[in-house]
Amino acid sequence: MTKRKQLHIFLVDDDKAILDSASFMLQKYNYECSCFNDGNSCLLNFTPRDCDLLITDIHMPGIDGIDLLNQVKKMAPWIPVVIMTSYADIPKAVHAVKSGAFDFIEKPFEVEHFIEIVKLALRQNQLNHSDVGKPLTKTEKIILKLILNGKSNKGIAYMLQRSERTIEVHRSHIMRKLNVDNVVDLVKRASSLSGIEKSE
Repeated sequence: MTKRKQLHIFLVDDDKAILDSASFMLQKYNYECSCFNDGNSCLLNFTPRDCDLLITDIHMPGIDGIDLLNQVKKMAPWIPVVIMTSYADIPKAVHAVKSGAFDFIEKPFEVEHFIEIVKLALRQNQLNHSDVGKPLTKTEKIILKLILNGKSNKGIAYMLQRSERTIEVHRSHIMRKLNVDNVVDLVKRASSLSGIEKSE
């Protein structure tokens, strides 16, 4: 696997001043930044392979921070998401953490606290990436075969008598271990594995 020299952070906020100040701080610590002023723009440019951390405001026109969190977590559950919020929206930020956000930070933020949260979130992501290259478990091989045969998460959950959420977690582990972020690459990578064949 080719390793990028810089960790890449996606920043999303409809306030240009916040984007400018946050990206300036992060670049000082040698992080690469991609800035977006709304959730739609972020999703159009989002690929799990290129994003190590997502930092998003909670209030934005169109797709807000909670919606963006939920959509990113469906595509790449392992990528940490940090929510930026004002004091008045802290209850929503707490709800976001319960929904899968790594943490939240109140605006205006102090540089040291902001960078500390960023480092912790990135460290968590690096731990997640330690799965890359590990062999699939017996259950993961079964689920991969079903994915290759076009079964949906819901269909696999029904066949294996598991919850749909459990299948989503297994699917995430499979994609991490095989270092892919979409089904097309998953099929290509699976074809090179022994004991994983698509049924006719």
